[in-house]
Amino acid sequence: MTNRIQSINPGYGSGALAQERNKVLRNTYWLLAMSLIPTVLGAWLGVATGITQSLSGGVGLVVFLGGAFGFMYAIEKTKNTAAGVPVLLGFTFFMGLMLSRMIAMVLGFKNGPDLIMTAFGGTAGVFFVMASLSSVIKRDLSGMGKWLFVGALAIMVGGIINVFVGSTAGMMAISVAAIGVFSAYMLYDLKRIVDGGETNYISATLALYLDIMNVFQSLLALLGIFGGERE
Repeated sequence: MTNRIQSINPGYGSGALAQERNKVLRNTYWLLAMSLIPTVLGAWLGVATGITQSLSGGVGLVVFLGGAFGFMYAIEKTKNTAAGVPVLLGFTFFMGLMLSRMIAMVLGFKNGPDLIMTAFGGTAGVFFVMASLSSVIKRDLSGMGKWLFVGALAIMVGGIINVFVGSTAGMMAISVAAIGVFSAYMLYDLKRIVDGGETNYISATLALYLDIMNVFQSLLALLGIFGGERE
């Protein structure tokens, strides 16, 4: 009966698909907003207790990569179950905890709180621009995916190398590249939802969360390098 209704009313299918896409986008935005709460809690706990201060160099890298990829694997496995959302929120708490080391360093500056708020405002601005563009651009952006993946991979490799090298110039170059690549990734991931290429809101939230975290962290690093005022 449903197939007959669709064949009689050609607009039925497109309307249902549009409604489904809007639902995924709406759920993604809600979960994305919710994911910031555990992130802030994790960052606060890390700064307050100093639990991540010993995680420097190779040890910190192993803990971060092991935890991040472990959580992402678990999210992929549970994204279609009731456990998907709690696992995702657990991941965002972990990411906040890992971010706390950089936040603690920035808070060591006299203008540290201002730098953090500037980085947050800049990230929110990038997200707003990309969300607006994703709703008006009609062109298919799926071809960007492979190039963005290569760029993200290069940034990750460069970041791992710089952990051991400790170059300020290297960190600046990586941060600038990360802002560009992950801002474009933000547009790509949002456009996939709008076009119906991503139908799971947990996967969509994870992708956007990673984009946002990378842009925020890179902005914060640059602001700390160029704008940090010593006591």
